[in-house]
Amino acid sequence: MRQIPSRTATGVDGAAAGAAATVVMTAVLEAGRRMSLFDTPPPVRIVRRLLAGSSERPLAREMLLAGLAHLGYGGACGALFALLARRRSAPGPGPGVGFGLLLWLAGYGVWVPAIGAVPPLHRDRPGRQLALVAAHVVYGAVLAEGLRALRSGRECAGAAALRS
Repeated sequence: MRQIPSRTATGVDGAAAGAAATVVMTAVLEAGRRMSLFDTPPPVRIVRRLLAGSSERPLAREMLLAGLAHLGYGGACGALFALLARRRSAPGPGPGVGFGLLLWLAGYGVWVPAIGAVPPLHRDRPGRQLALVAAHVVYGAVLAEGLRALRSGRECAGAAALRS
């Protein structure tokens, strides 16, 4: 019988997997920017809006601030996903992708336009939304795989400890 990891271990694993998934997701966003699907990365627009009051007003060290905020948000969402999937032995890419798309919808369909960082979905540039959907699909898939790998490593370590 599989032992369910503690909430703390689950949250830490999820945060680590979420941070790693955010790094990969950021690469997808950068590819979208280089393909001219948008000019300013959405995490930068969000940080500008929250800290400077305008998504167009540049901030000192905004790339660092946006990177840290994005990494923290991705890690926190990863911890949430891990806790929601805690009783499942290994969430596959399907639930991860679904979770990523749910984050996209909640973020870019609700709270990001509500703070004025980007227009609502129906008025936004289609290219930006295409890049964001792709990035969130990648985030979810990498999150689920990272969590599976961390859990597998933890279970192997636990089994080895029991044998010694």
